[in-house]
Amino acid sequence: MERTTRTASGRIRTFGAAGAAVLVGLASVVIGWWRLGPEARGTVWAEDGGIFLRERIALGPVDSLLHPYAGYLHLLPRLLVDLGWALPVADYALVLSGGACIVVGILAGVVFVCARDVVPAWPFRVLLALLPALLPLAPYEISGNAANLHWFALAATPWLFVCRPRSWWASGAVAVVTAFVVLSELLTVLFLPLLLLAWFPVRPGRPGAADAPGRGGTARARVVPVTVVALAAGTAQVVTAFTDRRTSAPGSPSFPDVVAGWLLQPFAALWNPDVGAAVRTVVAHGWAAALVPAVLLVAVLVAAVVVGDRRARWIIVAFAAASGAVWWAALLANGGAAQAWADPVVGLAAVPPLRYAAASGLLVLTAAVVAASVLVGAPGRVDGHRPGGAARLLASAAGWCVVAVVVVATVGNVAPGPTRRSDGPVWATQIPAAVAACEGDPARTVEVRKAPWTAQVPCAKLLGR
Repeated sequence: MERTTRTASGRIRTFGAAGAAVLVGLASVVIGWWRLGPEARGTVWAEDGGIFLRERIALGPVDSLLHPYAGYLHLLPRLLVDLGWALPVADYALVLSGGACIVVGILAGVVFVCARDVVPAWPFRVLLALLPALLPLAPYEISGNAANLHWFALAATPWLFVCRPRSWWASGAVAVVTAFVVLSELLTVLFLPLLLLAWFPVRPGRPGAADAPGRGGTARARVVPVTVVALAAGTAQVVTAFTDRRTSAPGSPSFPDVVAGWLLQPFAALWNPDVGAAVRTVVAHGWAAALVPAVLLVAVLVAAVVVGDRRARWIIVAFAAASGAVWWAALLANGGAAQAWADPVVGLAAVPPLRYAAASGLLVLTAAVVAASVLVGAPGRVDGHRPGGAARLLASAAGWCVVAVVVVATVGNVAPGPTRRSDGPVWATQIPAAVAACEGDPARTVEVRKAPWTAQVPCAKLLGR
């Protein structure tokens, strides 16, 4: 009887967590879709109508899926392009925009569930899961299109790697999501060491602990599918990186420019998507305006690492380090992205936000929320003893301050704003003219404008043949 009651209680908790994850995912979809605005939703962006579409047409729906581009694999974007191309061509832009928001929503639900052993308090996990949709800089370029889905996949990766599934069904689901995520972004291999955390039991007595007494072996066994999939997919990405050539020229930014650029773009954009404002402020008032908030953030992260448990401290370190690594790697891989950020001038304010800035900012923002959860929820042990009342109060106050700043910064910038697709061209409005141009020569292709450049669309598709 007791065992039956325990099983029923476990199922109720499971269904409750699943329902909450669905609600969080839906909220993410709605926020992401609304923030784009009608023009951006209806405009096809970059590779979505370029290399991904061309290779889908040339190679077909299967051979194009794991076809390398720019040195790595792009499974999720190519699947989304497949879906868009299978539906009426006039809806192509909306399908890709909506599909990208749905993928981010699915990842938000996954993060909400998988983060429970590190961030047990559900309000913090809700905020954590919604960060990709709330990120001030997200709509400018990276949200609502397939070409930049890999950044959101990267941000979800650590949670997949440290997850300890409660059932074999959950283990299979996490393994499937892991395959899609790792096969969509090369930099996910940076997080592979976090797989080790999933093999260690959650600290006894921690809220939401996955390991019941005597069940540690079973819990570890359920981690095997995720580990195998992550290592296999990561190997595929590394092999592709060494065998596929990139066409962009590499850069050689100086270390001061890398650090200064991170302060002026990823970090500054956390509370103001107008990165030019940060440049103007530094030029007018000096670097203190950027350095003081950064030092405070570092202090919060360090404090959380000191008092947090094993999982929390490594997650914080991983996200914070990855924020800098993504920014630096992007500047190294793309020579045209480098700027003299260490010696800013007023003209530098005209440089728009780089898409790498949004990804880097999302990673460090995640680290900040996890740190806030640690400081508010359970300051850990220091030299074998719990901190005193004053220390606990100070830690909790610091954590809540971080939460307040994150909420104000994200919610305060949640309204639709300018994006790189705000001026169109709207895809659907061009289709009638493209169809008319096809009449009399169904074997040709016609140009349909996108942002930027143009897409080559076969008349056979436009005429429905």
